[in-house]
Amino acid sequence: MIRVRFAPSPTGNLHIGGGRTALFNWLFSQSQGGKFILRIEDTDQARSKKEFIDEILESLKWLGFNWDELYYQSERFQRYRNQAQRLLEQGLAYIEKSPEGKEAIIYKVLPKKIQVQDLIRGEIEFDAALIKDQVLIKSDGTPTYNFACVVDDAEMEITHIIRGDDHISNTPKQVLLYEALGFTVPNFAHLPLIMGVDGGRLSKRTGATAISDYRKMGYLPAALLNYLLLLSWAPGDNRELISVQEAVRLFEIRNVNKTSATFDLKKLDWINSQYLKDADPAALAQELIPLLVQKNYITAEHYDRPYLLAIIKLFQARLSRLNDFLDWADFFFLEQPAFDPAAKEKYLASDLSKEFSMFATRLQSLDNFEVVGIEECFRQLVAELGIEAKKLIHPVRVALTGKTIGPGLFEVIYYLGKERSCQRLLSWVKK
Repeated sequence: MIRVRFAPSPTGNLHIGGGRTALFNWLFSQSQGGKFILRIEDTDQARSKKEFIDEILESLKWLGFNWDELYYQSERFQRYRNQAQRLLEQGLAYIEKSPEGKEAIIYKVLPKKIQVQDLIRGEIEFDAALIKDQVLIKSDGTPTYNFACVVDDAEMEITHIIRGDDHISNTPKQVLLYEALGFTVPNFAHLPLIMGVDGGRLSKRTGATAISDYRKMGYLPAALLNYLLLLSWAPGDNRELISVQEAVRLFEIRNVNKTSATFDLKKLDWINSQYLKDADPAALAQELIPLLVQKNYITAEHYDRPYLLAIIKLFQARLSRLNDFLDWADFFFLEQPAFDPAAKEKYLASDLSKEFSMFATRLQSLDNFEVVGIEECFRQLVAELGIEAKKLIHPVRVALTGKTIGPGLFEVIYYLGKERSCQRLLSWVKK
């Protein structure tokens, strides 16, 4: 059976690169009817933190990755010592003492050619003569990264190792240890690096942000997975939108690109906007409610759910991120809108007392307070005043919302309601 592993180190949060590696491992296991193993590589006990473990597990759950088995390297130290001792007894390793008298176990590397058939890159050849002797167990008793990986991958029966190509330099060292221990060498597949739009290594400035931060910024997990897929693989037919369920059916590890991928936040925003546009408003509401509560726009116990769903539908087609809703729809939840200074200066600097007062009076007396009736009321007013609709429509929008853009004005008035709309208009009428 196919068995793959994702092995994050809890010395930091799960970032975009790790998220893509987890995705491709999970995708491969699902496409092959195999197992997805999660291994927390917490041998660095000084830097490994529980909060990072919690964040990694929560991020993987949010992305929808269901692991079949979970291991912690910190619980397996004796296994590493036993395997190192076996190499010592076979004369394949030696002991090196520190000035303090502590002992490290070192594997003796002998010169040879190492060939690896990478599933993505093809054959890669290494010269062991260029590799120095490998520390297995450090003088403090902890295992080194390469040795712990080899022991774990063998004992966990990992068949395929899919990881970033920054690990290619580790591959020959690990192959030597597999062979020395008499273990079957697994298949390797090295994913290309993710680069920033500036052509350099991905940094925080260009997108190397924690998966949990993308969640906070208002990205949907399905959209983020879709984008991560496109960083090194394509479904064909110039398609850019694909569900992870369909990707499972189409995925072939040999079709992963060899060249580095570019992380483009604008492209991610576009993909996220497509998922937001097609999402169930009720599902979006579940994501938005905690954010609205945090902003004090609503309380968790008391809010008008049908009204909230209606407001979400108003903005849904315009959103790139969920958090856009908090900024663009704030005027529906605040007592008074927060005004864009430039919009206020441009559209509300002149005295519009007469126009606003007339419009408010007509809205107040409107029996048919529906979108069609509101628009008809407005059109009649501008015709009577002998002005173009745009001369009044923009000032009214800014007076009601504080912004120059948004949903249709008449929909805004309808959902603000007669009382609030008139109150905001009349607040600009000079006494």
